[in-house]
Amino acid sequence: MNTTNKSYFYRGGEEPLLGSTIPEHFISVAARFPDNDAVVSIPQARRLTYAEFSKQIDHIACGLLGMGFTKGDRVGVWSTNNIEWALLQMATAWIGVILVNINPAYQTKELAYALQRSEVQGLFIITSFRSSDYVAMLLELLPELKSTAPDALSNNKFPYLRRIILYNPASPEATERPHPGFVVWHDLLQLANAVSKDRLNKITATLDMDDPINIQYTSGTTGFPKAVVLTHHNILNNAWFSAEAMHFSEKDRLCIPVPFYHCFGMVLANLLCFATGACAVIPSEHFDPLAVLNGVEAERCTAIHGVPTMFIAELEHPRFSEFNLSTLRTGIMAGAPCPPELMTRVIEQMHCREILIGYGETEASPITHLTTRDDTFERRIETVGHNLPHQEVKVVNTENGQTVLMGEIGEICFRGYHIMQGYYGDPEATAKAIDPQGWLHSGDLGTMDTEGYLRITGRLKEMIIRGGENIYPREIEDFIFTHPKVAEVAVFGIPDKFYGEEIMAWIQLHAKETCSKEEIQSFCKGEIAHFKIPKHIWFVEEFPLTVTGKLQKFRMREMAMKKLSAC
Repeated sequence: MNTTNKSYFYRGGEEPLLGSTIPEHFISVAARFPDNDAVVSIPQARRLTYAEFSKQIDHIACGLLGMGFTKGDRVGVWSTNNIEWALLQMATAWIGVILVNINPAYQTKELAYALQRSEVQGLFIITSFRSSDYVAMLLELLPELKSTAPDALSNNKFPYLRRIILYNPASPEATERPHPGFVVWHDLLQLANAVSKDRLNKITATLDMDDPINIQYTSGTTGFPKAVVLTHHNILNNAWFSAEAMHFSEKDRLCIPVPFYHCFGMVLANLLCFATGACAVIPSEHFDPLAVLNGVEAERCTAIHGVPTMFIAELEHPRFSEFNLSTLRTGIMAGAPCPPELMTRVIEQMHCREILIGYGETEASPITHLTTRDDTFERRIETVGHNLPHQEVKVVNTENGQTVLMGEIGEICFRGYHIMQGYYGDPEATAKAIDPQGWLHSGDLGTMDTEGYLRITGRLKEMIIRGGENIYPREIEDFIFTHPKVAEVAVFGIPDKFYGEEIMAWIQLHAKETCSKEEIQSFCKGEIAHFKIPKHIWFVEEFPLTVTGKLQKFRMREMAMKKLSAC
């Protein structure tokens, strides 16, 4: 609540925070809904009930203990979406091992950085996906895998790493290994047989809700990723209260196109389902709009998540009209602003009448704000809703840190149960992100109204300063998106000798459309301030994106500057 005219809002909750660990909460859910589908993987042609899923979690947890992993150790997963990923997510939580989520799009140098930054001790990988040969990339970093024993890995560049566990989602119990140094999933299952359920239960009972349980890397939209440390308490409560906002229950079935390695997939999809007794549906290993449409129909999904680019790809797929999506009711769209036209199509054509708009960041577990199903259409497109229960939010002046008045633009800050423990091994970066009063500074700019609804205006680092004018890309993007030929747009600043910065827009057109720079500028003239009209306009076939579909404006800026400097 807010009793002043300053941009501060605390939202209490009718329900108290969950005070349990992930296994404590899950065990009660599985006992209540043993016959419900817990997870369905369409590409693997496999499904597990909660009773079966619970039994396999225990077995994998015992296997990890059999390999020598203990509380506080860090085990990475470098894989696309599959049942084994979900099992590892839960099994590591059963014994206090910290799961390290590694982006499956990483190449060799990026993988090396992630392993070193998080001091990973064990790594689970799949063999390959599309053009990525994970085994070959690992051999670049660890050539001794060709000759060493599976339990004798040693490399000076990766002094903590001692096990590489390989699995094939199509046949996880296969015993073949490509080189002597690899352990295979079958070995894990065999080692589990030597660990008693009693030993596992005793270890699980020692866990505390504030124990670190997960390391996620920031998405890299503005630079190099950081290793975010999250606890049972952080992510379980975030999943739980997000589910409440969706009116989600054991009767729901969620289609998950977003990657598990990301907080959207791991917390707001997997854990959200497993915390409520709902079913997690995996339509494909990696985002594929056709597979998503098929998955919704085949499994009668009631909910679907995604970033705007995913929803656009689904809606614009040539075969979209062939699928019956009438079972859909809700879901979360997050990761980028949702233009009005897109919201209308998701509601009307995908039947997601209760679709929610979400906002947050990895450092906040991740959701801080959600709209509600009762919000007006305008609120769902103009704001990101208000903060979840038991969270505080304020908007501060970027120069002096003072809380600004309602309606004024400033940096958005968060405080509460959901704030990360910090960046792993980087106290300096942690201190920059979380101030002495415990406020996490998001780096995002926005405004707050008297009811706590938040409007995002852009990134602090993305704000364009042109000739002394502060320009927020989001405002320009929202307007250009209303042009009937425009499918997607990204606006950012590039250096300019006279104005300091000039505005550039990258635009992707709808299929078969053509357009000119002059047409876009004419469309803007008289509708937005002259200094906000992009000087540089490029028409592109695609944008540089993170795996979760977020636009990487820093890469666009680098590419634009390189090309313009060569002219």
